[in-house]
Amino acid sequence: MEYTDEIYDYIERHIDAVPAELARLERQSYLRMVHGRMCSGHHQGRLLKMLVEMIRPKRILELGTFTGYATLCMAEGMAAAGSADGRVDTIEIFDENEDFLREAFAGSPYGGMVNLIIGDALEVMPGMAPECYDLIFIDADKRVYPEYYAECKRLLAPGGYMIADNTLWDGHVVNPERRDKQTMGVKRFNDIVAADPEVEKVIIPLRDGLTLIRKRPTD
Repeated sequence: MEYTDEIYDYIERHIDAVPAELARLERQSYLRMVHGRMCSGHHQGRLLKMLVEMIRPKRILELGTFTGYATLCMAEGMAAAGSADGRVDTIEIFDENEDFLREAFAGSPYGGMVNLIIGDALEVMPGMAPECYDLIFIDADKRVYPEYYAECKRLLAPGGYMIADNTLWDGHVVNPERRDKQTMGVKRFNDIVAADPEVEKVIIPLRDGLTLIRKRPTD
C-alpha cells in the first residue's frame, strides 16, 4: 500500500489529538527552521508518547533534539506513566537551536522533565555511566548511526529499549546506487543491528522507518 497524503490525513483524524502546545511547536518548526519536515509530527509523536508510557522508563536519552517535539512527547509519556520525577536528557549539536529549544520547553507542562545538553553526542556519551538509561531515542547524524549504536548499547540498561528514526531513509536503503554517507551510515546501522544476537529488533514502516530495539536482559 502506498502511504499517500490522503492516508496520513486519515490516520491523523483517527488517532489521539495532538496537544495544543505541540501543534504550536510543529508550526513554529516549519516557520522558523530550514528543515521543518524533520519535526517528528503528530503521528510519530503520539506513538512515541504511547511507547514511553508502555515501557515506563525512569531515564531517557535522546540524540538529536531538533526543535524538541519528540522530546516533549517522550516527557509526556513519562508523566502519563506516573514517572513525574523522570528525566529526558537530550543532546543537540547545533548551539544556534538552543534559544528556540529553551523557549519550547518553557512553554510545555513537561519541559521541567527535560535536560538539554548542547554538544556532539559522540563526545558527550563517553562521559556517561554505563547502563544508566532505560530508553534511548536516536535521531541525529545518519552518517554515524553505527557509532551511536555502539555507545548507546553501552549506556542502555539490560531489558531497555532503543528507538532509531529514519532507518528506511526514504527507501534509499534498498537502492544499490545510493552511496552517499548518510545512506551508507543507515544501511551499516541496520546491518549491525540485524546481526546483533544481544538485541531483539523490529522495523516499523512509519514515516521514514522506525526501528525498535530491545537489549536482552543479562542472565
